[in-house]
Amino acid sequence: MSIKEQITQELNDLSETELEQVARYMAFLRFRARIDSTPALDEVQLATLYAEFAEEDRELAEEGMSDYQEGLLKEDAR
Repeated sequence: MSIKEQITQELNDLSETELEQVARYMAFLRFRARIDSTPALDEVQLATLYAEFAEEDRELAEEGMSDYQEGLLKEDAR
């Protein structure tokens, strides 16, 4: 008898409550399989991307500082 036939036989003998538990466990197994198949992050690639965009982020932040300063001065003038 194959494992599938054995499981089918066992399932036929379970109550509705036990079948619900089996269904939840099967959903968990499928979820875990998706998580396990998620590729690992490449830390070198992440560091390269961080370095690539760090300068652009700094420039954008500095660009917005003059507007921010003007807004603060307007608030103080009120």
